[in-house]
Amino acid sequence: MFIMIRKIIKFVDTNIIKSGITNICTKLIESNYQMLYKDKESFEKVIKMKKSARLVALCTSRIYDPQIHGYIEKLNERLRTEGFSLLVFAINSDIYWEEDRLATEKYIFDLIPYKYLEGVIIMDEKIKSHKIASRIISHSSEYDLPVIIADGTYDNASCITFEYEKGFEKVVRHVIEEHKVRRPHMIAGQPDNEFSNRRIDVYKQVLKENNIEYDDSMLSYGYFWSDPCRIVMRELLDRDTLPQAIICANDNMAITATEMLIEAGYKVPEDVIVTGFDGYDEVYFTSPKITTSSCDIILLADASADSLLYEIKEHKHKNSTIVPVFVPNESCGCPSLQFHPKMLNDWFKESFSRNNDDNRVLQQITSSMQTSKNIGEMVSYLESYKTKNSLVVVDRKCLENDNNYFLRDDLAGQTKEFVLIYDTDHAGEYKQDTFKMPEHTSDYSEDVLTPALYDRIIELTKDGYPLLFNTLYYMEIPFGFICYYFRNYYISNYTNTMTVTNSVSTAIGGFINLQYQETLRSKMDEMYFHDPLTGLYNRIGFQRIYGEFVRQKKYFNEKITVIMSDLDGLKYINDNYGHAEGDVAIEQVAKALKNAILGKNLSVRFGGDELFSVILGECDPDAIISRINASLDEYNRSNERPYEIRTSCGYLTSTFDDSFDITQALKEADEQMYIIKRGRRKTIS
Repeated sequence: MFIMIRKIIKFVDTNIIKSGITNICTKLIESNYQMLYKDKESFEKVIKMKKSARLVALCTSRIYDPQIHGYIEKLNERLRTEGFSLLVFAINSDIYWEEDRLATEKYIFDLIPYKYLEGVIIMDEKIKSHKIASRIISHSSEYDLPVIIADGTYDNASCITFEYEKGFEKVVRHVIEEHKVRRPHMIAGQPDNEFSNRRIDVYKQVLKENNIEYDDSMLSYGYFWSDPCRIVMRELLDRDTLPQAIICANDNMAITATEMLIEAGYKVPEDVIVTGFDGYDEVYFTSPKITTSSCDIILLADASADSLLYEIKEHKHKNSTIVPVFVPNESCGCPSLQFHPKMLNDWFKESFSRNNDDNRVLQQITSSMQTSKNIGEMVSYLESYKTKNSLVVVDRKCLENDNNYFLRDDLAGQTKEFVLIYDTDHAGEYKQDTFKMPEHTSDYSEDVLTPALYDRIIELTKDGYPLLFNTLYYMEIPFGFICYYFRNYYISNYTNTMTVTNSVSTAIGGFINLQYQETLRSKMDEMYFHDPLTGLYNRIGFQRIYGEFVRQKKYFNEKITVIMSDLDGLKYINDNYGHAEGDVAIEQVAKALKNAILGKNLSVRFGGDELFSVILGECDPDAIISRINASLDEYNRSNERPYEIRTSCGYLTSTFDDSFDITQALKEADEQMYIIKRGRRKTIS
């Protein structure tokens, strides 16, 4: 029943249900909407939103790679003609199948807004994580979304795979059968690696078919990387006889092998033929250009679009295979060939456009943001040519200074409330003097289409270009995301995303840490320099602040007044009603003292019941003392305590300059206070 309701929702949304049964299906949906959504309003809202924008999510990595960039451009243009908008969720490095490796940026895949989507595409070989792909497939199935796996195989999904063995076989046959090589050597990947073993089997089979007897000296393991390949090449170069051809399991090792042969004084291909596999862009910029077999990314993009459109329409999986394209080139003695020249041109432009000055600008932005005094100042530094066309979104809780967001244990399992703190198109709203934190709302979700952001992001999809999403994280804790909305396909912009995401993450994370440290410092100052009972400065706090006034001479030549206050009868209150009541009395006198003084002042609890204030500037000390007494009178009338709280005050007025002695001033004010106190005692007696 649950699956059926989901499918009916989808059919209604795509206008597949004919008008004669629409009412019946609609009633069935409305009676069971709570199975998918928390309430009827949410259900109706989602249906309305899905009709306003047809969204497809793409999950991938390294969007700055020219091949992936080309895939995104081709896929988006195909989907765009069918009325779809593409949301790209990307990490900036591959996971490399190490499922437990810490890679916080993969949090971006947790922000996929499944309930608003029409389909999901996963570039499995680019992300390189079965755990992530399986989780995305599982969540997609909850909303009956079609999932397309580009270059991978999973259950419950339409899978597009490259026939790597056939592509590699074309390379091996070309070397053995076309160039008549009889002494080949293969550099494979890791021992016992599935991909490597399949290519080894192909290599051995082609040798067998061509009557070339195989032995273990014809195979080495380069682990798919340059450094292990260098070790293999040194061993080959030390042999008495070099092989006629070195057949590498990937292009990385082929480039390394070519470089080492040339460094050793050999010619490629005249002395030794070298071939690769995979079709990396770099092989077209080497000398000689490397013969390879290319897993054509454009064919993969077309196949991805075809499978998605088919499954949306037919509600059935569609698996397909692509044979890698053989690319003969100079390293085997064939004529020079350029494959996908536009993509190669993009690769060149991307490399050429990198500028060290950009790094300097980002470093300056990062430093300025980290050391900002407040949120408004921090976000104002985001306005730069390096951060153009971006939305910066963070969890509201990360901007609360009371706790360090990156050390909090209570956030686990809590839904993040995403708030927009910067939008390039509206940069004027994010100046230091104009920035306002978005108001708190109870309606939010932890995905990129949380209600507060939905309208803005849907608005951006109308431009027809993909929206690109990266994780913002610091100290391996994710705290938000950044959305790029480039209105072109310039690869330099795609390349820019990695450095900008890293810089903005570091900048905001550093700002959060420093703000928390400032909060701690303020709390420590409060504890160290203030009296805990009254909140007034203690001796240490007073000496520190007053010493700064003297050194800066900021208030020199102005009037200065010292008022000394001493609680009457504290011993009597303590002896008869307890020290807790004595503390209440001291607290009330301190409160009356603070409230009675206007303007710049330093109010201090010097010890016991001795309080004083240093007032800078013009004041009427008699009026201040009258206000203190009036405040205590009011307190005594309104509180039915068995004793009255009274204080005796004395003061001294002088000029604040080099000759002013605060110790002497306090002594004279204290003497005036005791004259008044003794007079009160006589009156009471």
